[in-house]
Amino acid sequence: MTSITPAALAQFIDHTLLAPDATREQIAELCKEAQEYGFYSVCVNSGQVPFAAQLLAGQKVKVCAVIGFPLGAGLSESKAFEAQQAIAVGAGEIDMVLNIGALREGRLDAVRDDIAAVHQACGAVPLKVILETCLLDEAQKIRACEICRELGVAFVKTSTGFSRSGATAEDIALMRRVVGPQMGVKASGGVRDYATAVRMIEAGATRLGTSSGVSIVSGKLEDASGY
Repeated sequence: MTSITPAALAQFIDHTLLAPDATREQIAELCKEAQEYGFYSVCVNSGQVPFAAQLLAGQKVKVCAVIGFPLGAGLSESKAFEAQQAIAVGAGEIDMVLNIGALREGRLDAVRDDIAAVHQACGAVPLKVILETCLLDEAQKIRACEICRELGVAFVKTSTGFSRSGATAEDIALMRRVVGPQMGVKASGGVRDYATAVRMIEAGATRLGTSSGVSIVSGKLEDASGY
């Protein structure tokens, strides 16, 4: 069992607000909390990036944008353009959803090309690739991780938080085994308390996507809703 303290978890956390009805007031509160608690980043929809980046200008907290979210089924060219534009207005990291249907069908070249297009658009900005593990079998998870490893993306990520279920320690361990020690692994979806956060880190996660960051690091109670 790791001895990591709740406060030390802060630098693992992408403090997340991806609700379609999120307001500027809520984004401002998200950014305020990220600064107060020392979270690694705020994770927002690309349309919220300019406002979040303005609020966090000169701060250590990064702005992370989700791309092709939450379905991953858009044109690769559209995903690449969205990533490029998000970076231009202040995103310091990009989380993209891969083409889940193509992966399930075994169209691996299409999956690879989709990720590669966004990766190229990101340039030096770190790219995390969301697998949506709850929709995949083990072989599909492995192949997606292999493709990401071969392309040299920064992270593989479990989930959008908008599908049937989120991260599991078993999936994190599998992803870590496939990508090796150098790449990042992000657990997202259902990470709502300290015990779950620690379990994901022990399984191999190096980043946590959660809307419950404040409760995780402060010990406050959180309801069961959220990313």
